[in-house]
Amino acid sequence: MATNGNNGWRLTRRQELFCLKYFELGNGTEAALQAGYSPHTAAVIASENLNKPKIAYRLRELRDKTADASVMTVLERKRKLTEIARGNLLDYQEVGADGSYLSVGKESPNTGAISEITSRTEYTEDGSNAAVITKVRLHNPIQAIAEMNKMDHVYSEGATVNVDNRAVNIIVASEEDKENLQRLIQGERT
Repeated sequence: MATNGNNGWRLTRRQELFCLKYFELGNGTEAALQAGYSPHTAAVIASENLNKPKIAYRLRELRDKTADASVMTVLERKRKLTEIARGNLLDYQEVGADGSYLSVGKESPNTGAISEITSRTEYTEDGSNAAVITKVRLHNPIQAIAEMNKMDHVYSEGATVNVDNRAVNIIVASEEDKENLQRLIQGERT
């Protein structure tokens, strides 16, 4: 038996191999086959294994071990999306004695909202005056808001209901039981 982490659960050698192969392949049946389970039962074993708490815990452990600082956390993603949603062109404009100009620096708010900055210089016909024209394009704040709503499951509506064609057959032993059942169905509670 193989012990996994500090959870106290013990996995068999095959279960541990199943976890490693499932983590690698993402296919339960193939993971079960490579872990040594029978080809006849591999799909069933895979389904059963994936529903076991100790297997789920081990897979979560494996995912956590592969996460590193280069991958954004949920909080970091939400912060970035918030920055995009709150971005405003006025955040990057300053007005001084020479007119209005673009100012983007480390101290500027919501710089993550900037999608693109382009700049070009235009001259008068005689070349005596020049003007720098800078365009700032921001990311779409509505898309950022929609992504945050998805992350927070704002669009989810209540419980999921599965509709199927199940039928309930109640078998009664006597005519009296049948009458009692009919009264219950009709709402009588006495």
